[in-house]
Amino acid sequence: MMRLDAATFLLQWATGGLGFLWVTSRRREVSLGYGWLLRATFALLAAGGVAAGVSTRVVPVRETAAVGVSVSALAALGVSVVRRRAGVAGQRSRVERRSARVAAMTGIDRVSTRFDDGPEFPALLDLAAPTIGVVGLVAAGLAAGGPDLVAVVRVLTGAAFLGAVTDAMLLGHWYLVQPGLPRGPLLELVRWTGWLWPVEVAALLLPTGMLSVLSGTVDDGYRGILGWMWTTSALTTLGLVLVTRAALRERQYAAVMAATGLLYLAILTAFGTDLVARAVLAR
Repeated sequence: MMRLDAATFLLQWATGGLGFLWVTSRRREVSLGYGWLLRATFALLAAGGVAAGVSTRVVPVRETAAVGVSVSALAALGVSVVRRRAGVAGQRSRVERRSARVAAMTGIDRVSTRFDDGPEFPALLDLAAPTIGVVGLVAAGLAAGGPDLVAVVRVLTGAAFLGAVTDAMLLGHWYLVQPGLPRGPLLELVRWTGWLWPVEVAALLLPTGMLSVLSGTVDDGYRGILGWMWTTSALTTLGLVLVTRAALRERQYAAVMAATGLLYLAILTAFGTDLVARAVLAR
């Protein structure tokens, strides 16, 4: 069995989200504003985890790590803001190519965004926060109850799974802010979500896990309904990920918006997959 608490969940969400922010920022394609949004959001979630832990059941390493995650994310945000005029390499090259095409077709020099020649934001800074978060999540898993290895695997896998699907949904919206952004970054996050799905489900099936709930060995308190809700959430998440990948193969720009809508639903079912299982197993 395992303990379910808000402090661990919020640290999971922040750690996973910041980890997959690095997956995107290292590509040097998405503009800096996307990173600002995610660093600020997940720093706030990590801080919320500290408050939740202090007000309920303190796990010292977990709470210390959550503080480190929040501070590291805000520090990376500060560096990114200071170096904002340098932009990112992929964005600069796209702007330059478009300006050249407009000038070639019309003979008019297009006034485009100007970038400085200073150093860019170093994407490696985005690894600091999730690295610290992993330490806290291991401590949270060891304090969660049940077999230690199973608990740690579930906590770490849940962090990655929830982080990937959340970042994918937020990045899908960013295409409205940054028209012309290639689909590669979004496809990568969707692929990661698909790869993590079987790992997440397998971790929750490990004994004592959801197989015991479905077989009736563990009573969910609702005559098995929660077990079937979990099964539906898990299968629906996989279906939504597959449909999202199919949508992104379409050439029209509307396909990105359709994929984003599907990812909205995938977040709900992904959270259901993780949280319903942990709530039932914590009974």
